Amino acid sequence: MSEGRRQIRYLVGLTTLLGSSIPSCWLVPHRRLNTFQADWLSVMKKRASKALEPDEPLCCCEYVDRQGERSHVAACCCDCEDLDDACDRWLKKEPQKANSLSHLVTVMTDRLRVPWFWGGARRVHLSVLPPLLLLPVLLHVAALHFLLGIVVLTALPVLVLWYYYVTHRKKGRTLFFLSLALFSLGYMYYLFLTEVFPRGGVGLTQLGTVTLGVALTLAALVHTKREPGYVWPHPADVHSTVTYHSPRPDRDPGHNGAGQEVVLANRGSGSEQQGQGVEQMDSGRSRNWCSVCSVLRPPRAGHCRICDICVRRLDHHCVWINSCVGQSNHRSFLLTLLLFLLTSLYGISLVLRSVCPQQNLVTSLVYCPGVYNQHSSALCFTCAWYSSIVTGGLLHLLVLQLINVSYNVTEREARTALRDKTARSLYWGHVVDTGVYSHGFRGNWAEFLTMGEGPDTPWPSLTDLV
Repeated sequence: MSEGRRQIRYLVGLTTLLGSSIPSCWLVPHRRLNTFQADWLSVMKKRASKALEPDEPLCCCEYVDRQGERSHVAACCCDCEDLDDACDRWLKKEPQKANSLSHLVTVMTDRLRVPWFWGGARRVHLSVLPPLLLLPVLLHVAALHFLLGIVVLTALPVLVLWYYYVTHRKKGRTLFFLSLALFSLGYMYYLFLTEVFPRGGVGLTQLGTVTLGVALTLAALVHTKREPGYVWPHPADVHSTVTYHSPRPDRDPGHNGAGQEVVLANRGSGSEQQGQGVEQMDSGRSRNWCSVCSVLRPPRAGHCRICDICVRRLDHHCVWINSCVGQSNHRSFLLTLLLFLLTSLYGISLVLRSVCPQQNLVTSLVYCPGVYNQHSSALCFTCAWYSSIVTGGLLHLLVLQLINVSYNVTEREARTALRDKTARSLYWGHVVDTGVYSHGFRGNWAEFLTMGEGPDTPWPSLTDLV
């Protein structure tokens, strides 16, 4: 074999190992290369230039991973060195590497994808999966015996509340509660179609009413998931930002601190300041100025530390919708709660009349003899209890919201007033009256029902609902 052919075999084998990532210096023709090597290098040069072109559109099963490389959902179990190393260390009873678990979770979260119609495969957050996997299992276990039902239906709200306080303390976003709410609604409706309706105690009119209630609840939720009223920066608010990397002229020359950033904001005329309720601080910066978002907030706006953005008339961040409740979606939020409660109460009444036809509707939830003799009846009875617990929690939330609207107080303002002891509270803090924005019962509701939604509020896409 000639020397030229031997070099070609070497370069071809090296190309197989490295793919198309050939250094550019290799692609420069050399005067000593023969015809075979020159032809091979020209082919590799074309491949390298083709690799620099923009990537083709992603198909439904492809995605770009966290390292910026093109990957496929079928390769989710490939190159699992981190998982193999963690399993080997666990089997050998050796200590795990530092941050190995967090790195493994990051890799799993990045690879957990579902095919999508456009834009490639979409990521599925790990917090979405526990409700989908645990809720049906726990409800079927609770339907085996009434003692198991008591244990499961007592432990389930406790675990949900514990997880809420853990995530609320860390100020982190999670899709667990939205997934639990949507899957509970969908799974209860599925059981209503497959277990309650075939029993014969529910007619088509009643089934249509429940279906309409579920559809209206989801439609109201989609409207609530719109923009809550973000405070966007305007050119009139900020003129410029000046960063000093050297001591300012009016400072001591010995001052060698870090670079100081000075934001020059447009505060408007005196009448505009009075109309917007801008109060000046001792440092010269307005109390309504948000240094994180670099915006001049209107009155009653607040910065959400979970969404990391300012919202007009911020009420609170609701984990059940994974979004803030503000000026643009507060009314639709109350409508969603009301529609869900009405649909849930009507569905619970139909289920109890179906599994306990001989008992009174009020007492059948507590005493329903013979309901555990058949698994189907026990499952429907357990789901009615589960729905009652969820309905009770959301009813408490709706009542608090109605009280706050009646006194023209947001949840954020109520918590701040109770902490600073600047408001009148009744019934263990459930009724808070700050007296700052109140115009009477009718005036408060008139202001709430007629407040604007803000300019250019976009509709969410299908993937924005989570």
